[in-house]
Amino acid sequence: MAFTKIAVLGLGKVGHLAAELLLEAGFEVTGIDAREVKAPFPTRAVDLKDTGGLAEVLKGQEAILSCLPYHLNIGVSTVAHRLGLHYFDLTEDVPTTKHIRELAKTSKGLMAPQCGLAPGFVGIVGAHLADQFDKVRSIRLRVGALPQNPTGLLGYAFNWSPEGVVNEYLNDCEVIEEGQLKTVSAMEWLETIYIDGMQLEAFTTSGGLGTMCETYADKIENLDYKTMRYPGHVKLMNFFFHELLMRENRAEAGRILTNAKPPVDEDVVYVHVAAEGMQNGQMRRKEFVRSYYPIEIGGKSRTAIAWTTSASVVGVIEMVRAGKLPQSGFLKQEEIALEPYLETKTGSLYKTGARSRH
Repeated sequence: MAFTKIAVLGLGKVGHLAAELLLEAGFEVTGIDAREVKAPFPTRAVDLKDTGGLAEVLKGQEAILSCLPYHLNIGVSTVAHRLGLHYFDLTEDVPTTKHIRELAKTSKGLMAPQCGLAPGFVGIVGAHLADQFDKVRSIRLRVGALPQNPTGLLGYAFNWSPEGVVNEYLNDCEVIEEGQLKTVSAMEWLETIYIDGMQLEAFTTSGGLGTMCETYADKIENLDYKTMRYPGHVKLMNFFFHELLMRENRAEAGRILTNAKPPVDEDVVYVHVAAEGMQNGQMRRKEFVRSYYPIEIGGKSRTAIAWTTSASVVGVIEMVRAGKLPQSGFLKQEEIALEPYLETKTGSLYKTGARSRH
């Protein structure tokens, strides 16, 4: 059933932009944050940790998009389930997703976590490439959100949540290797990748595959997700977390890193997705390689990481409204067809926003 009323929880850079894109796509948007926020849509200041108060505020809504820190999403998704609302979020946190999958078994609305860039958009692309083969050998997903003009040895800026980045660098990673589902350490399996002539390094990080290991178990030989950074980054991060023992204090690690490498406006998001397999009796390789830069939306320049993350989830929400995706239960990102996704008003930004460095 088509729906129009949606509450966006968490009006930071990504949440605010997602709310604007939803408004532009014809939704009736209410923004909810812990503080007062000025916006071109109605907003409410609510204690987001108080699930009872939140449930009261959400009455009359038809869907929720949570752009909150992952640890609040267990409470928010539980409220959405109780009220029978569609639920969307951007989490890469595995325990949070497991909780939402349990809720989805009895949900009246659709439960759709992991709708960001990774997990999210890259999973949609990976499944699209894999579908072109008679038999798939491997799917490799690579994403890097980076400053365009890096400085210092780390070559990085924290344009994404420091909490999220620290978890990605420290939590174990699911992979399929030689047909076996395994768990491996983060910041391993180092490789070199070139995009637009730019040398990058890629290494394992957690959460980016979402539910893909489960989907492709017993069907594929190799599946993994890696984060891309400028060369030398992972060696320094291993030193910081493991030799200096900063892994024992994640909150302090995030504070130190953000203080040292604050966000920048001139960023770039690199996406490198590849699949290999048999096609008409021959081994072939298909690739989707893009560089996404800041673009103007609503008269303002938006960072690459903000608009790619916001657009990924809003494109999915548009498809649910149009009846092109399930209306209840649990949604896996790899079940979303790429072509109709890119035809949505917001998903089309992934076509118009890609460009070469030169």
